[in-house]
Amino acid sequence: MTGKDVGVYIRERLGSEPRHNVSALATAVNKASEEFENDPLDLLSLLLIDKPITNLMTHSYGFHTASGRHVIETIKGYYYENI
Repeated sequence: MTGKDVGVYIRERLGSEPRHNVSALATAVNKASEEFENDPLDLLSLLLIDKPITNLMTHSYGFHTASGRHVIETIKGYYYENI
């Protein structure tokens, strides 16, 4: 996933303008994708629109699980490393 892909996702799917560094976000999602062995688009959707990822058990009864919080915090950490 590239920064351009992230920008397109935010503009077209979410109907919004990116407010953060899309290149750093793409790098963070790609890095987390390798760590959690999951699709970068799923991780981006979790981070931006809180879409659950079943195989990572990120939600339970609509709330974040410890696993879900860990995934989100990991992505955020990678993002802040790259800006």
